[in-house]
Amino acid sequence: MEAEKETPPPPLVDQLKEYAETRIKLAKYQAIEGGTTIAASIIAEAVAIGSVILAFIFASFALAFYLADLLHDNWKGFGIVALCYIIFAVILKYNKQTLEKPIANTFIQKIFKK
Repeated sequence: MEAEKETPPPPLVDQLKEYAETRIKLAKYQAIEGGTTIAASIIAEAVAIGSVILAFIFASFALAFYLADLLHDNWKGFGIVALCYIIFAVILKYNKQTLEKPIANTFIQKIFKK
């Protein structure tokens, strides 16, 4: 039997180069994973928000036509719905500061979610 020859370990410089390359690859893969997770989350949220907006629009039209039927005049039904939205917009305008902080916190949590 031949004596098995042990290969000498690579020099320290080669090991450090290999370690650095491995760390760079790992960082790239982690960045790709984080980016795709954020992108997928944004797309899912956009689809959900779009669906809610469409449902809200159709519900608004349904309410406007219902009120128009009750009041026997189209402009009154649509006017009442428009007035409700104007009141809602004014309330949001004056409470803007209280709404911004929770929304910003939600975005930060999504970005740094692990």
